[in-house]
Amino acid sequence: MIVGIGIDVVNIERFEELSARTPGLLERFLAPEESRDLPVRSLAARFAAKEALAKALGAPGGLRWHDALVLGGRGEPPRLELRGTCLERASQLGARTWHVSLTHDDPVAQAIVLLEG
Repeated sequence: MIVGIGIDVVNIERFEELSARTPGLLERFLAPEESRDLPVRSLAARFAAKEALAKALGAPGGLRWHDALVLGGRGEPPRLELRGTCLERASQLGARTWHVSLTHDDPVAQAIVLLEG
């Protein structure tokens, strides 16, 4: 049974400009294991995935960016690892598995998250 679904779109150029203009921004949103020298379009897609996850979780206050990791890439399918505040909220909703799909095609990056119970 589907217990949550979320989608988000990020303008890649705007994301790149904002991250260049704001020191520490990427570190605020992405853990080191998520951002290992990936191109900006992939980083934008990972940011979109976190936003999509928040929507799938009902956008409650108090979610922490580093409590959701978007992993995979470079030949591996993307996957979400939830912990802390994100895992707690997913459990409250009855979610036992979660799926993520990422795409990017200039000018946008997009992500969809599906929670199953």
